Amino acid sequence: MDKLRKEDIPQEAFDLYDYYCHNKLDRRTFVEKLSVYAVGGITVTALMSSMMPDYVNTRTIEANDERMQSSDYVMYDSPKGGGKIKGLLSKPAKGGKSPGIVVVHENRGLNPYIEDVGRRCAVAGFISIAPDALTPLGGYPGNDDEGRAMQSKLNRDSMLEDFIAAYEYLKKHPDCDGNVGVVGFCFGGWISNMMAVRIPDLGAAVPYYGGQPPVEDVSKINAPLLIIYAELDERVNSGWPAYEEALKANNKKYEMINYPGVNHGFHNNTTPRFDEAAATKAWEKTIAFFKANLS
Repeated sequence: MDKLRKEDIPQEAFDLYDYYCHNKLDRRTFVEKLSVYAVGGITVTALMSSMMPDYVNTRTIEANDERMQSSDYVMYDSPKGGGKIKGLLSKPAKGGKSPGIVVVHENRGLNPYIEDVGRRCAVAGFISIAPDALTPLGGYPGNDDEGRAMQSKLNRDSMLEDFIAAYEYLKKHPDCDGNVGVVGFCFGGWISNMMAVRIPDLGAAVPYYGGQPPVEDVSKINAPLLIIYAELDERVNSGWPAYEEALKANNKKYEMINYPGVNHGFHNNTTPRFDEAAATKAWEKTIAFFKANLS
C-alpha cells in the first residue's frame, strides 16, 4: 500500500497519534477516532500505515560507516536503576579521546531511530552511548507498540537512574575526555532536563520536546541548556512558561527554540511527523551547541 503524503494527513490525525504514542489512547480507541478522518478515498488502513514508523528505509548511518571507529552494544552497571543495562556505544573514526553524548530514547526503548541518532553523534566527532531502559524486561522488542507497553511498566525515576549511570560510564570511558552532555527526545527530553538537575558537572543538555523538571529543582541546574520545542505540540509546550520563569529567576544559561508549524516528534525521520527542514536546523544547532560546551 502506498503511503499517504504528509499533507494528506489532517492535523487532527497527528494529534490523535500523539495521544496514542503516549499511552493516552489504546489502539482500539485510536483506530475508532481515526476513522472520522477516513474520507475522500482515504481509508483508516492507509492512515494507520502512513503514520507508523518506517525503520527499513530511513536509516542515515550504517553500523559499518567509515566515519566511525565502531558502533557496538555494551553492558554497564546501573546499581540504583535496572542493574545491568544494554547500550549502543558509537565511537568517531578519528580515535583518541572525544567528548561524550548520552542519547536518550522516547517512551518505547532503544529503537532503530535512536540507534541512528547515536551513530550521528559519532559521525559528528563524539563518543556516544544510547542506552535501552527496557533492558530489565528483555530490551526493545522489535516494534514500538510492544516497546511502549513494556516501558509503561517501568518506574521513570528508576529509568532516570539508568541514564545517569550511562553518564558515569561514558565519563570514565578511556575514549572519552570527561566532558559529557545529553540529548533526548520526548520521554528522553524529560530525562535530559532531569539529568541537568541531578548531575552537577553535566556539560550540556539538549531536551527535544520533553517534559519540564519541577520548578523548585531548576536552581540545581548548572549545565547550559538548548531547549527545543515544536509549535504544534500544545501538550508539552504548556509547561514552558513556568520553566522559563524559573530559569530566568535562577539566572540559568539557556536557549529555547520553538520550531514553527511542526509537530511533536518532528526530528524523528521514520514517521510523517518528521519535518526535514526543521530537523536539519535543529540537529545542526544541537551539534554546534555540544561542540561549544563540551570542549
